[in-house]
Amino acid sequence: MPVLRSFRDLIVYKRSVRAARSVFEMSRGFPADERFSLTDQVRRSSRAVGAMLAEAWAKRRYRASFISKVNDALGEAMETQSWLDHALCCKYIDRATYNKHDDEWQQIGAMLNGMIEEADSFCRVA
Repeated sequence: MPVLRSFRDLIVYKRSVRAARSVFEMSRGFPADERFSLTDQVRRSSRAVGAMLAEAWAKRRYRASFISKVNDALGEAMETQSWLDHALCCKYIDRATYNKHDDEWQQIGAMLNGMIEEADSFCRVA
């Protein structure tokens, strides 16, 4: 495993940033009356994953704080999946688009779970 010097070195961080950008592009096609509801919510939750990983990295001196922040990131990834469910239900996206985005967020969630399970390999001793 390469030496991680920054949260930006985390593969899951890089994937979450790309996935959030993809959600942004997808949500541009949502109706204008969704601007302050679904569009805002799915963008916010998808972007929060990377931000929470950055925060988790800063708190890795304390295992419980690190796990808590990664768990929050996992919650935001799953919230993004929920908003994707609504976008599909409202027919703002087609099934293929839904499947592509949902699969990516599912994989990001699995990576976050792995970070929680292997927290000791990320955390420094206080």
